[in-house]
Amino acid sequence: MRIASYNINGIKARLPRLLEWLEETRPTVACLQEIKTMDENFPVGEFEKVGYKAIWHGQKSFNGVAILADGVEPVEVRRGLDGDPEDDHSRYLEADVAGVRIACIYLPNGNPQPGPKFEYKLRWMKRLRKRMREIAALEVPAVVLGDYNVIPEDKDVWSPPAMADDALMQPQSRDAYHRLLGDGWTDALDLHNPRGGIWTYWDYQAGAWQKDHGFRIDHALLSPELADRLISCGVDKAHRGREKASDHAPVWIELRD
Repeated sequence: MRIASYNINGIKARLPRLLEWLEETRPTVACLQEIKTMDENFPVGEFEKVGYKAIWHGQKSFNGVAILADGVEPVEVRRGLDGDPEDDHSRYLEADVAGVRIACIYLPNGNPQPGPKFEYKLRWMKRLRKRMREIAALEVPAVVLGDYNVIPEDKDVWSPPAMADDALMQPQSRDAYHRLLGDGWTDALDLHNPRGGIWTYWDYQAGAWQKDHGFRIDHALLSPELADRLISCGVDKAHRGREKASDHAPVWIELRD
């Protein structure tokens, strides 16, 4: 069973690349972030043509998440996080697929920091931790994956000084991320790449892709029940280099059935 995550950075603009990736890699489940479309404009028919069922939580021009499953309908559990009734951002979608609880997230960026956007990021991370604790209490195979917008350690960025002032690397962001790990969740990519040097994002500016100036912000955190089934994981880096590609590359985990 392969479960993947892909910040597509606009599903309308990247649809050919997304369909290409689905057909070439055929993940059992694909979690998408930054679909940037209203619910009624989500191209569900295009995914059905290639055999995928979908649920989605859209928003005009910004944010938006979706879960695709190969040949089966994802059973929606929750959309959005509790704890802030004024938060109308589409950033969280949770479903059951093939006996696995899957949460697809697009965590706030937080820039510029300090300021309201960074404070919102930290509040959102507290709400995420609360929900992840609730999932953990169920003792079910679970994965929370997507764009966390956190660079966990210096080994996860091409140049720590270059990103030192960014919200992705602030001590508060990192502390909130490591609290999730402290609750018993396993960072799959870090487990299999303990020395780091694995990037999932390359900016469109300043030749970042050509220079390999990237960093790791897309993560898959596994519950103990799922971590025991982890076989391998990786990044589909080559897809970042294709024409009109997203600035992220897909990440994936491979599990024993």
